Amino acid sequence: MAVKQKSLMIYGWLSIAAALSTIGLKSYAYWLTGSVGLLSDALESLINLVAAIIMLIVLYIAAKPPDDNHPYGYEKIEYFSSGAEGAMILLAAVSIAITAWDRLLNPQPLQQLDMGIAISVIASIINLIVALVLKYAGKKHQSITLESDGKHLMTDVWTTVGILVGIGIIFVANSFEESLAIAKQLGLNGWEILDPIIAILVAINIMWAGLQLIQRTIHGLMDGALIAEEQAKITEVLGQFVLLNGIAYHALRTRYAGARRFVSVHILVPGNWTVQQGHDLVESIEQNITAIFDNIDIDTHLEPIEDPASWQHLNATA
Repeated sequence: MAVKQKSLMIYGWLSIAAALSTIGLKSYAYWLTGSVGLLSDALESLINLVAAIIMLIVLYIAAKPPDDNHPYGYEKIEYFSSGAEGAMILLAAVSIAITAWDRLLNPQPLQQLDMGIAISVIASIINLIVALVLKYAGKKHQSITLESDGKHLMTDVWTTVGILVGIGIIFVANSFEESLAIAKQLGLNGWEILDPIIAILVAINIMWAGLQLIQRTIHGLMDGALIAEEQAKITEVLGQFVLLNGIAYHALRTRYAGARRFVSVHILVPGNWTVQQGHDLVESIEQNITAIFDNIDIDTHLEPIEDPASWQHLNATA
């Protein structure tokens, strides 16, 4: 097994361990308090576990080298991981909203809020540390799977923070009999009404995160072009060779496949150049571009600049 593959698999196991830990802690916090907000938080951690397992499988497959059946490699399978994670997040959001709505109609008193808050803080710290590690690793190894899981865990952290703020308000408010009496006169059954309201807000936040993941997945599966900043770096390199060598280029196309980038471009050179001259030029272009990006495959096509047929290509960008 390659060194890179081993390192990515370690991150997958780390995510699974974090999910198992936070599920246990948040479930215990819900059992102590009866808070539907903490229940929603525990359900999101369950989604994190399923996503982490899928991530581990996907990382193993994505690291396989190209073969006869998959000459462009297996990296694109990472989009299936992010898509599945997005779908599960949406399902969790709907479940949380339904549970919270029922509690909104039938408020219930909360118990042992101090212990519940303390346990949830510990779970949130675990998620925060793992999220930062995954986001760093995702950028370092250019893995959309690791980066997506890291962002998802950060969403979980902010979700927990929001829930704890709400529960903290309930805990403080219930400590003052006068405030509690006023709330009851309003028919709110105390400040416990905040619990399902916060859970519904959490569901909306989770749903937004899920939709963003699905959108990114669709963009990747549809062979979306590289981001504008990366395309600008490529065109800057090509522009330098155009100025120095009196050549031209067009039909520049780019796309992602998981962590790997693919670029194809037509290079137009004088027709009287030798094959060696043309080869040396495109080799220099490719080396300059690969020096900027770690994971990139470049396909260059030489054409005589004087031939009108060389310019007859659809979707030419330069």
